[in-house]
Amino acid sequence: MTSPSEELLPSTRRSLLHRIATAQREGRAPSLAAAVRREGRIAWSGGRTGQEGPFPDADTQYRIGSITKTFTAVLVLRLRDEGLLDLDDQVEKHLPGTGAGGATVFQLLGHSAGLGAEAPAPWWERTPGTLRPELADVLGERPQPHPAGHRFHYSNPGYTLLGSLVEAVRGVSWEEALRREILEPLGMDRTTYGPVAPYAEGWAVHPWADAVVSEPAEDLGLMAPAGQLWSTPADLLRFAGFLAEGDDRVLSAASVREMRTPAAPTEIGGSGYGLGLQIVKTETRTLFGHGGSLPGFVAGLWFSEQDDVAAVALANATSGLPAGTVAAELLSIVADAEPRIPEPWSPLPEVDEELLALTGIWHWGTHTFTLRLTGGRGLELRPLGGTGRGASFTPRPDGTWTGLDDYYAGEILRVVRRDDGSVDHLDLGSFAFTREPYEAGADVPGGLDPAGWRGTGG
Repeated sequence: MTSPSEELLPSTRRSLLHRIATAQREGRAPSLAAAVRREGRIAWSGGRTGQEGPFPDADTQYRIGSITKTFTAVLVLRLRDEGLLDLDDQVEKHLPGTGAGGATVFQLLGHSAGLGAEAPAPWWERTPGTLRPELADVLGERPQPHPAGHRFHYSNPGYTLLGSLVEAVRGVSWEEALRREILEPLGMDRTTYGPVAPYAEGWAVHPWADAVVSEPAEDLGLMAPAGQLWSTPADLLRFAGFLAEGDDRVLSAASVREMRTPAAPTEIGGSGYGLGLQIVKTETRTLFGHGGSLPGFVAGLWFSEQDDVAAVALANATSGLPAGTVAAELLSIVADAEPRIPEPWSPLPEVDEELLALTGIWHWGTHTFTLRLTGGRGLELRPLGGTGRGASFTPRPDGTWTGLDDYYAGEILRVVRRDDGSVDHLDLGSFAFTREPYEAGADVPGGLDPAGWRGTGG
């Protein structure tokens, strides 16, 4: 049982308001709207503006730029989960003649396909998509400045290809697939291809004067899957909740977890990129989400799985206000001031005696580990001293377990038994774990010195 979700403390709400007020003033943004989600609902929202007109709130639309890429990634993974494509497929299989070489769908999702960062001039974000009617116009004469799979290189054309891939495989427009497969099931009726009132106008702010000029809001055409969408803080927090937990109407928990798994390291320390999601590790937590910008707008969306908190910050200025940083700081304000209350401990509903007998101390060579039984017949292997490789394991139908974490992710753990049925050792990716260090009589790779354990004296 858990207690009902509580309101944020007045001091926390004050800190959140102070942060967005400072951000709007120091970032010199005409307006800013932000919101925080905790325990499955919006816990706080706020806005600031120095302009006349409607006051921005959680229902005000802003353009979200590259956060659009995360939506496109969800559409691609849906195709994979339906068996309509494989992430290891070369893009040429579904979009022949693109010039993307041997780049795979997986590499496009994780920005390791070697494609260029931008489409050829003129600047695609500030010109109509009709100037780029074909994929060749988006990719240019030199589509791959880097070999596929060799490095992380952020690519807007890469997500254009993914959007066209969705259209080719699904047989409907990217916009139609987005609306039908993500927005409608999640109730995101304020996320749209073009602006729907109330929405913020896009502005550029003069760097040396408090003056503004209107920015164009172009239809990006083929480039839309890389940055077209308009959304609100409230809608994006619904999306963050889905990305944290999954929703079988859209994408399973296992598939959204896959999105949060690093696909390619970036060149920035502590950061990474999954499948359509940016990953940032701080001293205290790991954040998942995405930033976005288009002329006239900046956006940031982050969520922390461990804290069950998400935050959004949206502003209508081309530059100056670090929306991604602001969103991360709003998240931290709540998570640090009001830490998540853990679920109460409770015993397992039932215990398998055979699995229970496996728990306790095990040794890999002279390294000591503990094995614990978890819910759903899962296992957890951890070094006793706190250092070394550990992992959680999920059961497989054949009586073995698959590793879920780090070094042992995807590796198979199995129980090796003697002829009489007793347990000889645990085999984990060829590593033998025994009840005693190099246990006598156990099938330890390399065998055991017949002299056994002894001192070194004469």
